[in-house]
Amino acid sequence: MTFNTGDTAWILVSAALVLLMTPGLAFFYGGMVRGKNVLGMLAQNFVTMGVVSVLWITGVYSLAFSGKGAFIGDLHQFGLNHIWQQATGFETLTIPPLVFCAFQLMFAIITPSLITGGTADRLKFGSWVAFSGIWLVVVYAPIAHWVFSPSGWLFKKGALDFAGGTVVHANAGAAALAIILVIGKRKGWPKERMRPHNVPFVLLGAGLLWFGWFGFNAGSALGANTLSAFAFVNTNTATGAALLAWILVEKIRDGHATTLGAASGAVAGLVAITPACGFVSPMGSIAIGFAAGAICALAVGLKNKFGFDDALDVVGVHLVGGVLGALLIGFFATKMTNSAGANGVLYHGGWSLLGKQAIAVLAVVVYSFVVTYILAQLFSKTVGLRVSEADEVAGLDLSQHAETAYENTSYSDGSRFTSNFTSAQR
Repeated sequence: MTFNTGDTAWILVSAALVLLMTPGLAFFYGGMVRGKNVLGMLAQNFVTMGVVSVLWITGVYSLAFSGKGAFIGDLHQFGLNHIWQQATGFETLTIPPLVFCAFQLMFAIITPSLITGGTADRLKFGSWVAFSGIWLVVVYAPIAHWVFSPSGWLFKKGALDFAGGTVVHANAGAAALAIILVIGKRKGWPKERMRPHNVPFVLLGAGLLWFGWFGFNAGSALGANTLSAFAFVNTNTATGAALLAWILVEKIRDGHATTLGAASGAVAGLVAITPACGFVSPMGSIAIGFAAGAICALAVGLKNKFGFDDALDVVGVHLVGGVLGALLIGFFATKMTNSAGANGVLYHGGWSLLGKQAIAVLAVVVYSFVVTYILAQLFSKTVGLRVSEADEVAGLDLSQHAETAYENTSYSDGSRFTSNFTSAQR
């Protein structure tokens, strides 16, 4: 088959954009933690890039996209054997199979990285390295196969997920909640204020995420075409709408709008439009964005009501936002945007699509939560997932990496580090 050079170039650029999202996420999360934990957060995200890059090539790509099984792929392309063959069900792609593999790798990298925001300030670095690798195999690979592979049971059922609202965001949010319930609350939470130590980092990270997300969503058209343009425009529009809705909620509720809220609102919009961007109209994207910004702004307060320590609001933004975006496809999807999609309730498509979306959301969230919870329990009872109390007080930067991000000894959030921290204190 002759490949289209324009499509190939666009997907390679998109893959690079999606990879940039993980360092962007590291800064977004890194700015929100206390100063003594910023390197710990960046390290968890960067090491995930290494772990997933190796495992994806050696077998996980094959499990996610090879074979005709309804629930998991096979090892036909283990170690990228037979990589000249297109992934099962993607035989008509106009890009080389290796380009498709590289693009999907970047989705696999950011998904476990998202989890680290929920568990911030508490994870052992070595345990996270091992945990993220196993999680990729037993959670991400099956779910990606269900939803993205034409052989997958949810794909065959007709559930729509253009770029990963269920596979990436709802999946990571449910997993974060499971781990949080296993490892418990940060020392001092919720009585102690744990303010972001560097809000400019948060805005920088959000900006990089917004930029990289164009590859995430528009690249998922798998070609340089009109559908990719719809996904591009819808992504930007929903993000802007969600930003405005979040700060409006803040203004009404708290009397002021914050820069942290603007960044969080933008990310909520990006999350919610991800599954829908290639199926809805630009006007539909505004509705989805406003709904995501307002509902996620309210949802982040659930941790206080129910007492789970979701440190950086992964549950409130990614789980809630991913679920919301997937379900709203059932209302706003239109074949005028994507003839391969379906019409939702508002386009005279009936309630069938909404039902399929609900089944997909329920299956992904339940599977991710249950398997992650079991895996986290196994780690906690063996090698341990959480750092010791002394390590947590000292901060992850020193206790896990023997480094500090800054030379000054105190931060605006009131946290401090002790430069003479020794192994005996660990």
